[in-house]
Amino acid sequence: MYQEKLALYDKLVDMCPRFERKGKSMPYTSANGYMFSLLNKNGELGIRFSREIQEKYLKEFDTTLFKSYGAVMKGYILITESLLENPDTLCRLLNESYDYVMSLEPK
Repeated sequence: MYQEKLALYDKLVDMCPRFERKGKSMPYTSANGYMFSLLNKNGELGIRFSREIQEKYLKEFDTTLFKSYGAVMKGYILITESLLENPDTLCRLLNESYDYVMSLEPK
């Protein structure tokens, strides 16, 4: 199950040429000093957005806040199973998240 989600995540990130996957045991993407997507040990994907966009997507995608290792990840939404079946939408969301972290003060 986890390996399938990891393969899906890798394929998704490969669709987005502006950034690459990092991390060996905890796959993630980051830019400008900020992590903006993460695949947790349960094979759940979280993507980070601004507060307004996060609230919009929580409703639009009928999802919840993303948790990793028992902690709620600030700004992240949990990507639902149905969203995982739509790589084009996920690529758009990842690129939107990338643009968001690039708009922040560099760390």
